[in-house]
Amino acid sequence: MLRTKICDILNIKYPILQGGMAWVSDAALASAVSEAGGLGIIAAGNAPADWVETEIIKAKQLTEKPFGVNIMLLSPFVDDVVDVVLKHGVSVVTTGAGNPGKYMDGFKSINAKVIPVIPSVALAKRMEDIGADAVIAEGMESGGHIGELTTMAMVPQVVDVLNIPVIAAGGIADGRGLVAALALGASGVQMGTRFVATTNCTIVDGYKESIVKAKDRDTVVTGRATGHPVRIIKNKLAREFMKLEASGASKEELERFGEGKLKVAARDGDLQNGSIMAGQIAGLIKDIKPVKEIVEDIIKEAKDSVSKINGLFEV
Repeated sequence: MLRTKICDILNIKYPILQGGMAWVSDAALASAVSEAGGLGIIAAGNAPADWVETEIIKAKQLTEKPFGVNIMLLSPFVDDVVDVVLKHGVSVVTTGAGNPGKYMDGFKSINAKVIPVIPSVALAKRMEDIGADAVIAEGMESGGHIGELTTMAMVPQVVDVLNIPVIAAGGIADGRGLVAALALGASGVQMGTRFVATTNCTIVDGYKESIVKAKDRDTVVTGRATGHPVRIIKNKLAREFMKLEASGASKEELERFGEGKLKVAARDGDLQNGSIMAGQIAGLIKDIKPVKEIVEDIIKEAKDSVSKINGLFEV
């Protein structure tokens, strides 16, 4: 058994959360992670509330175990999505791209655990102050939208100033990463890219294969000029975006160019003109396997890693 405080708070077997990835994290993937002993998360992204409601209903049919919904607070549908989450009594809510303060009373009214994703110590403290149950400290190694701090540097700093559990994210895909996060003081981990490359993920196979083929330096960060940098795998879109950025294009031009490109890759299957969001850890992922097998491998490797570390210390 590997049980931490976050396991007790979320009523899960293992301290492993699946990242809320727009156009990727649906009921099929979330339920598979929950069934495997972690916490699966449906990503609302910019989707309308009726899509989110459909996925919540599907997830409840596929698993009786807890799962969550990730709410992107800049979504034009955020208020309606929150209403759907409250209506269906979702047990865990993770949030990104903003402050969930205005919705906290509603979440607490259904006893939902609220876990914001944060990129800095200052924001972590603010989230604890407004009543968050835990935070996800996400380093810039992650895929998709990123901050400036690395996971290794940020997690212990966040741990040192909070009284609530910290979940480490960014650059974690195996049991070694889990043990490293726990050593930094985290109560668990969140993984995104590793769960994309699974048979339970319903996006196009080419997207998954791009992750498996990726080497250590095959991701790049685009959109720094917009103030909302995004890590993706190198392709035609990435090259064109960086060229446009270097030419001095306006924030509005860059945002228009990048708009909707994740769906183009993940669901439409255009892997040259779409945005293949993935973390730096993609270089470590070499196969596409069922979620259950991945979770079991992570726990076994974590146990083996601890044994090896213990062997380094003299009694």
